[in-house]
Amino acid sequence: MPLTIKHVTFDSADARRLASWWAEFLRGDVHDSTDGWYVLVQAPGTSVEYLGFQRVDDPTGGKNRLHLDLTAGPDRVAEVERALSLGATTVADHDVGGFRWTVLADPDGNQFCISD
Repeated sequence: MPLTIKHVTFDSADARRLASWWAEFLRGDVHDSTDGWYVLVQAPGTSVEYLGFQRVDDPTGGKNRLHLDLTAGPDRVAEVERALSLGATTVADHDVGGFRWTVLADPDGNQFCISD
């Protein structure tokens, strides 16, 4: 049987807060049956069944080694602006051969990209 990616999980000191941020950004729903220990976000239209957010006492510091690449099509700038209005921060803007993307960080500093 082939493996299937079911969750992409982020460590966080406050899993419920970070899950709520991602649910609002992805227009998804929060599922919390563990009193904030492991919170799931289901976002219709994404290719992953759930994003998971796990409460840990000591989240990993520094740049995350794995990040999400999100595609916004022709509305990239609008989606970047919406992420910023919700509390994301801009890390960098890139344009390589006409392919454009913006690197952002969520409220916990986890980096993610939004491309055309």
